[in-house]
Amino acid sequence: MNIKVISAITVLCLIWGSLWGLIKFSLQIFPPYLFISVRLILAALTLTIVQLLLKKSVVPEFGDWRKLFILSFLTCLGFYATQTFAMQFVDSGLSAVLVFTMPIFVGVLAHFILNERLNKQKIIGLIFGALGLFSILLPQLQHIHFNLSLLGQGLLISSGFFWALSTVYIKKNFATYDKIKLTIWQMLLGGTVILIGALILEPIEVHVWSNPLHNSILFYTAIIGTGSTLALWGWIISQVDTFVASISIMCIPILSLLFGYIFWHEPITINILMGAMFICIGIIFSSMSLKMKKKPEIQLKLDRR
Repeated sequence: MNIKVISAITVLCLIWGSLWGLIKFSLQIFPPYLFISVRLILAALTLTIVQLLLKKSVVPEFGDWRKLFILSFLTCLGFYATQTFAMQFVDSGLSAVLVFTMPIFVGVLAHFILNERLNKQKIIGLIFGALGLFSILLPQLQHIHFNLSLLGQGLLISSGFFWALSTVYIKKNFATYDKIKLTIWQMLLGGTVILIGALILEPIEVHVWSNPLHNSILFYTAIIGTGSTLALWGWIISQVDTFVASISIMCIPILSLLFGYIFWHEPITINILMGAMFICIGIIFSSMSLKMKKKPEIQLKLDRR
């Protein structure tokens, strides 16, 4: 792995690790669905500019639209919209930990949809992931009653599930598709649908959207935190093995907890630390793909002698 790739991974982890706290702060300023819709649309427009600069096609083929709408529903409504609503009630660091259960869900979904069989490593990963979730939710499960924090945590887990489902859907239907063009349209279509609903249901306060500080936060989360980093992530996975790339961003939930504690004064309990540790171990086991090397046929014959 060369210095350019290492630098890119470092930048990506720092941006995505710090982004959760900034999004949590943004939800205290902007109406949640207007915020996420504008963020997605701005990110899509940013990637459109990148695609045009690369002199690549932007407009999908006629036969791609149905699959793009399905993917956009899974990504933008299932993942982003659910996550945005839930983060109003859950700290940013804990939100990142719960959403990053995604690779564990991928292991299960890929078993049934992509015929990527569950092996012992993935099953161990699932067990550790379940232990992590149980550890995080234990304080509330001991005195279970409906509250917004518990609802938010449940929705964040479901957000991770939708992220996993969209990932598997991409692998099944868009394996060879231009990834930047794919990202543009799933964010643009979903962002537009969310925007229409937000304009109907949420108030538009001019002083909120005309504030330069608010606008700088919005543009950072959209252009840097979403659009540019997705393009950077696409470049990273084109340079190194997918497994290496996936494991390299495992520090993001931990960074989110750390940034949330330092900058946003979010508490870190022993349950959250234990849960984060179990989930990270679970993701490592679920993501790993170790294969035993087979001996050459000639060597096998010699061994039998």
